[in-house]
Amino acid sequence: MADITRREGSIPRRERDPFSQMQELMNWDPLEAMTQLLGGRGEGPSFIPAFEVKETKDAFIFKADLPGVQEKDLEISLTGDRLVVSGKREFEKREENERYFAFERSFGSFSRAFTLPEGVDSEHIAADLKDGVLNLTLPKKPEVQPKRIKVGVGGGKAPGTDKPKA
Repeated sequence: MADITRREGSIPRRERDPFSQMQELMNWDPLEAMTQLLGGRGEGPSFIPAFEVKETKDAFIFKADLPGVQEKDLEISLTGDRLVVSGKREFEKREENERYFAFERSFGSFSRAFTLPEGVDSEHIAADLKDGVLNLTLPKKPEVQPKRIKVGVGGGKAPGTDKPKA
């Protein structure tokens, strides 16, 4: 931050560089300030990846934006019906002599947990991390996949008999 000290008479007066002051206000994060007051790391905002979850007739598909996360820093586990995706994105060092006009990227550890419905085939789960996007495919067991039931037009037989319906 650029502080300019001016002396008028015997009392020094400090003026702030308006561009630095505006930059400081734009980057102020009240949650980060609270974390620092409560003894937290204070390294900046936490990294919270965005997830997309959808269901198809064959599987549950999870996609997460994880730019900068290495495969070695990612852990995926399934316990019962609980899917947990956790990992970290390493903090990049900033040099003291460098001047940033914006520093909005977040770093740190994250953990997201999802409760899955019954019928996930845990033996055939596939995970792929490519171009900063995690793709998880959790196939459904065949017995829980929807089955189409045809409706007949009259003359059907009663269940368990060879007699026509009454």
